[in-house]
Amino acid sequence: MTAIIDRLDRASGPVLGTLARLVFAATLLIYFWTSALTKLGDGLAGLWTPSLGAYAQIFPRAMEAAGYDVSQLGLFHWAVVVAGTWAEVLLPALILVGLATRLAALGMIGFVAVQTLTDLVGHGALGHPETLGAWFDGAPDGLILDQRLFWTFLLLVLVMKGAGPLSLDRIVRNATWARPAYQPQ
Repeated sequence: MTAIIDRLDRASGPVLGTLARLVFAATLLIYFWTSALTKLGDGLAGLWTPSLGAYAQIFPRAMEAAGYDVSQLGLFHWAVVVAGTWAEVLLPALILVGLATRLAALGMIGFVAVQTLTDLVGHGALGHPETLGAWFDGAPDGLILDQRLFWTFLLLVLVMKGAGPLSLDRIVRNATWARPAYQPQ
């Protein structure tokens, strides 16, 4: 029995990292990319000129106060919307291919935290128990608390275990150009 447990312990790092990336790709990748697409403006310039919906999603109260006139918001709002949109594309892509995975997963945890706060405070989910959900209530379908906890746990696995052997992180780590040259003593 001890031999089996030892083998499972040794395999857990590579297996968990690879499976966590697969689960992320299967469940959250398209969700984040689709969300990012709703924030892009028209054409190539849309990468720097977010849509009206982007501002409404990220700064709902500020947009309402500005009468949904983006010109009433400042440089800070623009920078947050553009950075958030790019993060929603780039961080999941890095996780998908397994490049800078730990850093990308940590960034996604921050993204999910900001997303959750925006949903709770900006969009008023705190006032809607059916959307908010509750932990330890026997109902695992709360859109905010339950789902975001699972997302964060999945991302923490990547932060702690890394991308696994089928990743660009592994290729970079094993590349001869990435290793220091041998220095005889």
